[in-house]
Amino acid sequence: MTLVAGVDSSTQACKVVVRDADSGRLVREGRAAHPDGTEVDPAAWAAALEEAIAAAGGLDDVAAIAVGGQQHGMVCLDEHGDVVRPALLWNDTRSAGAATDLIAELGSGESGRRAWADAVGLVPVASFTVTKLRWLAEHEPDNARRTAAVCLPHDWLTWRLAGSPGLDGLVTDRGDASGTGYWSAATGAYRMDLLERALGSTAVVPRVLQPAEPAGSLTGGAGGAVLGPGTGDNAAAALGVGAEPGDVIVSIGTSGVVSIVATTPTADPSGIVAGFADATGNFLPLVVTLNAARVLDATARLLGIGHAELSRLALSAPPGSGGLVLVPYLEGERTPDRPWSTGAVHGLTLSTAEPAFLARAAVEGLLCGLADGLEAVAGGGTPVRRVLLVGGGARSEAVRRLAPAVLGVPVLVPPPGEYVADGAARQAAWVLAGGDTPPAWPTTETEVLEADPQPRVRERYAEVRDLTAGRG
Repeated sequence: MTLVAGVDSSTQACKVVVRDADSGRLVREGRAAHPDGTEVDPAAWAAALEEAIAAAGGLDDVAAIAVGGQQHGMVCLDEHGDVVRPALLWNDTRSAGAATDLIAELGSGESGRRAWADAVGLVPVASFTVTKLRWLAEHEPDNARRTAAVCLPHDWLTWRLAGSPGLDGLVTDRGDASGTGYWSAATGAYRMDLLERALGSTAVVPRVLQPAEPAGSLTGGAGGAVLGPGTGDNAAAALGVGAEPGDVIVSIGTSGVVSIVATTPTADPSGIVAGFADATGNFLPLVVTLNAARVLDATARLLGIGHAELSRLALSAPPGSGGLVLVPYLEGERTPDRPWSTGAVHGLTLSTAEPAFLARAAVEGLLCGLADGLEAVAGGGTPVRRVLLVGGGARSEAVRRLAPAVLGVPVLVPPPGEYVADGAARQAAWVLAGGDTPPAWPTTETEVLEADPQPRVRERYAEVRDLTAGRG
């Protein structure tokens, strides 16, 4: 039996799965925590990866490995390959002002947004790497001057696994490169002028590998296992669930992501839809919200209950929570672009001042933001084939039961799994096997939830969302 490994280096933890390359059967797995915060020393990722590999029984018998990682994180290296400063993560919003400035530099208003969308398929917001580089140049000029290379979390981990073979040995893939703000999914090329505009100087960037192109060999105890190119977490998750053109993946993790596998690139000047690439040669237009599963965590903490009780309470309240609405911008928001916003509760009355109403309002508020995202990606021209609900938040009974009603469409729920790590493992198997398409691992059974649309829930949410537009 030939074994492959996949890594998910996410915001909160590192997960490693080891699977049979031919069948996809899970053989073993391991996990280790990441530190909290919106900036992290990459050394913590390396330590967590080592711990997760050990927990998964090591890699000595593994033939190939690939890394899926959180997107957009700014990893700056000096000329010796040393990390210049802790990495700014995707959910660090301090570069929001830099995003505004970068847009304006290419044109005022709509023309600036259109110029960025045409150039790289997205409009800068605080999440994207290009805005973090501008923040670095403005606020830490000495660190900006020391920066000789810029890469992403998965790029850095792959480079480390390969033995850190010099800055010219940095590699990435289409899926992760498309989230930087200086690589175009449509053209398949870097826009170094945009990187230099942000950083104030040029820098080495990772070479973009083809979907199944080897990235080198693993150094150390695994005896030269092949390294896959890896990819960003969203592209890895799409590969992990076996998504095909027209499939929409709604992922509820630290962030909320709505993406659709498409065969043509996207350029949305509104900035709502980011025109990313996927890990197979297709495209992955997506919408991301900053606030997802942790909305459930925060509400449960506020009510002093666990997640099972939160679900029970939410399902006991009527649709629309009696008019109570929770706008869940607890960490600012990326879509819509309101980085300094806060959460808001509207419609509190004597009758709605009950735990059950707040619990349901939290779940509905979370899902309404994702429903807006589904509407946006579906408007891009790719017919929707099916909608799959994944991520840690999908373990919530209330989320699963209310999702079809709020999203307005039937929803398929695969069993809980580490789909980012699974996608990375599937890519590793693809690198071993070669060919034009990834191996056809059997799909898992999915729960099909039929829709009973409740449009008034979304209408009421939109009213309150717009009332709070200026909050910050």
